[in-house]
Amino acid sequence: MLLCDISLARHIKNVNEQMKNYNNTPIKNWSVEDRPREKLLQYGIQSLSNAELIGIILGSGTREMNAVELARQLLASVDNNMQELGRMSIDMMKETKGIGSARAIILKAALELGSRQKATVIDERVAITGSRVAYEMLAPLVGKLEHEEFWILILNRANKVIKSEKISQGGLTGTVIDTRIILKHAIEKRATSLIICHNHPSGNRKPSEADISITRKIKEAAKIMDIKLIDHIIVTENSYFSFADEGYL
Repeated sequence: MLLCDISLARHIKNVNEQMKNYNNTPIKNWSVEDRPREKLLQYGIQSLSNAELIGIILGSGTREMNAVELARQLLASVDNNMQELGRMSIDMMKETKGIGSARAIILKAALELGSRQKATVIDERVAITGSRVAYEMLAPLVGKLEHEEFWILILNRANKVIKSEKISQGGLTGTVIDTRIILKHAIEKRATSLIICHNHPSGNRKPSEADISITRKIKEAAKIMDIKLIDHIIVTENSYFSFADEGYL
């Protein structure tokens, strides 16, 4: 029994050493089918793991580990949660050994570019057919923020987005909302209807009494100008609350 245990321990040690050596091996020395860039060209970008994609962005590793292993270390610091990675500051990224200012800035820029790409659908005159469509447009703009922002979607007669506008920016628990500014933007763009939106960094999607009050105020003010308030969307990082769906409008 003792000999079996010793053999097993040696086998595990050998496997760990092999993995360590593989992680330390420069990517250029990997087999062609395992190299992230060649893998992307041969099998498509969908074949790459998050660590491999980040490894490509980082460009190179350190003396102790290659770029993919460095990416794995960074992902491990956020429990492999890509949303948490997107929220990391440059200083937080630099806490991972091997990630300096240059690499952190490049990665932060790449993550921001991806977020902005998602947000461009707002400028493509997509028809709002329900609260889910509105949420998917607005989430990339405010879902990951650590402060509150208030936005509006200005719609035409076909419920297509003419323009998105940020109305205000506040702190962790609130932001100032001016009904006159909202209507000014709506009138200038000849809006037929509106969707208003703000985020809750706390993750609690339930509306406050202040949220309910300002929604009613905006609805009544817009009605005077023959502009219909279709919905108020409260966005959190992983979900949303629709005033229209829940019968608050």
